[in-house]
Amino acid sequence: MSTLAQVTSAAFLICVAVASLAAETLTLPPERRPEWLRREGIVMAGDWEPLLFRVRRDGAPGYTPTPEQLAAYRREHSPEMIARLKALGVNFVMIHCYKGAGINAERQSMADAAEFAGRCRTAGLHVGVYVTSGTMLWELFYKEKPEAKDWAVLTADGKPITYRWGRGEFRYFWNRNHPDAEAYHQKIVRYAVEEIHADLLHFDNYGIGPGWDACSVDRFRRYLRETFTPPQRTVMGAADLDHILPPKPGTQGMLQCAWRDFCCASLAESYCRMTRYARTLRPDILMECNPGGIGPRIEPPIDHGRLIPGGDAFWDEDVRPSYHDKKLQTRIRTYKIARRMGNSAFTYVTTPLEMAESMAFNLECLGDICWFEYGRIAANNPGGKDPGDPSLQAFVRFFHQWRELFRDAAVVADVAVLRSFPSLAFGAANEVPVTWQVEQSLIENRVPFQIVYDGQLNDLSRYKAVVLAGCTAMSDRQVEQLHRYMQAGGRLCLVGPTATRDEWNEPRTEPALDDLPGSAVVRAEIRDDVLAAVQRACGASSLSVQGPHGLCAELAKQGQRRMVHLVNYREGEPVRGVEVRLRIAADRQVRSVRLASPEHEKDIPVSFRQADGEVIFTVPEVRTYEIAVVEM
Repeated sequence: MSTLAQVTSAAFLICVAVASLAAETLTLPPERRPEWLRREGIVMAGDWEPLLFRVRRDGAPGYTPTPEQLAAYRREHSPEMIARLKALGVNFVMIHCYKGAGINAERQSMADAAEFAGRCRTAGLHVGVYVTSGTMLWELFYKEKPEAKDWAVLTADGKPITYRWGRGEFRYFWNRNHPDAEAYHQKIVRYAVEEIHADLLHFDNYGIGPGWDACSVDRFRRYLRETFTPPQRTVMGAADLDHILPPKPGTQGMLQCAWRDFCCASLAESYCRMTRYARTLRPDILMECNPGGIGPRIEPPIDHGRLIPGGDAFWDEDVRPSYHDKKLQTRIRTYKIARRMGNSAFTYVTTPLEMAESMAFNLECLGDICWFEYGRIAANNPGGKDPGDPSLQAFVRFFHQWRELFRDAAVVADVAVLRSFPSLAFGAANEVPVTWQVEQSLIENRVPFQIVYDGQLNDLSRYKAVVLAGCTAMSDRQVEQLHRYMQAGGRLCLVGPTATRDEWNEPRTEPALDDLPGSAVVRAEIRDDVLAAVQRACGASSLSVQGPHGLCAELAKQGQRRMVHLVNYREGEPVRGVEVRLRIAADRQVRSVRLASPEHEKDIPVSFRQADGEVIFTVPEVRTYEIAVVEM
């Protein structure tokens, strides 16, 4: 029997479930999460590479450590190391469990992880574990599981995909949807939950999806059969499903769109299945994956809109916040997307600016402040400060001591910007950047907004307006959801051509949203003043902050309290005299306004006036980070 025939039955069962699993939200609601997360939040230290992997990674031809490496490895697992991390304000460690060499090869390392996790828990630290790299260290793994050669994801020319495209030849990516591979990795999940007693499971390298291997090809054929009618398959050149192959990179057309959608659904499905399995072992286990950060285009197989609802956190290791030559670079999109879906974003925070940004925009997590491999505590990023630096320690202490300002806080947003999957995954090169450009304008002009994906279109009632910028490809279902939103009183801001194509990027006979009443729609061309168009659509803003380019803001609420988070990206250039106007309900009376920050020891009371539904005050200075706390 061929390999293809062997995987057919199991692959069919998995494939049929793609749409439903990928659409389901498995993110734990606040009331079902571990109590410590709400109480403490996360200040992380990382050390998740097993010793045998480091040996090979650092240039050795094999996997045997030197005596010096072994001694340093033991130091990093010592009570002394735990004490040093706690002294830095760390309350969560991400440690190793399994890298991909096989359970037999990593048995001792996994036992070391269990022992170290026990020491951490005794000391009051919470533990996350690295349960898969998404790769096989095939030199060792194939000795334990020779059949795993069939689990490798293959390129169009039949070669295994190597880590970082050739720079890690000893690592092959494995197919997360292969039923035998999934069953094997469930054993590791079980070990992490039952033996290590982990609080969180970390799935790395969630960026490689299906390929041209037998399992992927068979699942793609099943997907085509389940998704498209025979006439549609004929049009796309897939009438003969017994012989159709995934389209090669760079090709265009409906078959390529179908392949991209299938890849995104497959990756999200694999994450959901692991989450479902882990939750049978422990209902409140936290789940996290690493797809990387947010870019202008949706790059299959990564669709954050479908992937993130499968867990509780995700990593962004891609960009660092900065302000140079009047150009603002932030992680704000990552934080907004994570928070809108009830996720925390895991990032490296090794400067005051990085910590400030995370406190202002993230959910329940400051970030990863250091790495402690081989017992050396250091910043994770080049140019990052030593974690013991007084300027960083002030931010860590603030995060812990002022948890009341972050706990149970909800973002207040006037506007939602839609990240349309078919538009950003299939759209033309001149159309795709429009969404990103509008998001950037709202960030830079401190407009209270959130980012939504297709999966949140049934939950738009909290927003005054929804912005469709560069949303050229939309399904009939999306159009219907937007109609319902408008019938309930919502408004739309359409930037550029909108809904001129369907969900497979096929031209419509006429744009699907052209019949909307003019009173509920603001239309703008890409070259127009888009910010003004958004402001016309949403009316009076909940927040207005007057300040220079490079000053960003977020508005949050806790019951009767409102918090205006201000982050100054112009490092070394304090911003002075920042006027803030905060809209409040007519029946609310403001009691006080105070400023809290890691950069001054005590809160600073601020004078204010209340008139015409607004409270107006001035923040004297923003060095890096200030929170204006408005009590009503």
